[in-house]
Amino acid sequence: MQALTFWKLVIMDKANFLTEIIDLLNTEGIHYAVIGGQGVNAYAEPFVSLDLDLAIAVEDLERVETALRARFKAQRFPHSLNISQSDSELRVQIQTDPRYAVFVERAQTREVLGLSLPVADVRDVLQGKIWAAQDSERRPSKRQKDLADISRLLEQYPELRELVPIDLLNRLL
Repeated sequence: MQALTFWKLVIMDKANFLTEIIDLLNTEGIHYAVIGGQGVNAYAEPFVSLDLDLAIAVEDLERVETALRARFKAQRFPHSLNISQSDSELRVQIQTDPRYAVFVERAQTREVLGLSLPVADVRDVLQGKIWAAQDSERRPSKRQKDLADISRLLEQYPELRELVPIDLLNRLL
């Protein structure tokens, strides 16, 4: 079974939400990069996730929010815009934290969920996971997943170990 077909079955994407959102971003000329767990999946052995996290170029943030709100359900949070659609368990999170915007500039096309998508550089994906793991406002279970994602990246790219703060490295042992 192909990766995209499998993933769409897992997220029960009867509405083709994944395809619709990617098509909308491309049609609107939105500059974006896959980050988060799916970004990790582009560089390491994939794990199944219901989430798709995206970084958006700063100049495109207002325009993307308007375009997404016109077609999908959108909820604004302090550092993200969460997008959903009925008949799909896919959860799309647009990072609005400006630290992530520079990730878009360094993105390269990689295979994600059976699709060729712009993915943040592996160092940027790692940095996003470091920020997430250090965010004390995130649920502990989410921070544990972030640590696991950091570990997955370090297994594939041990040379990146020097980029991980010692307190996080100690929690990986």
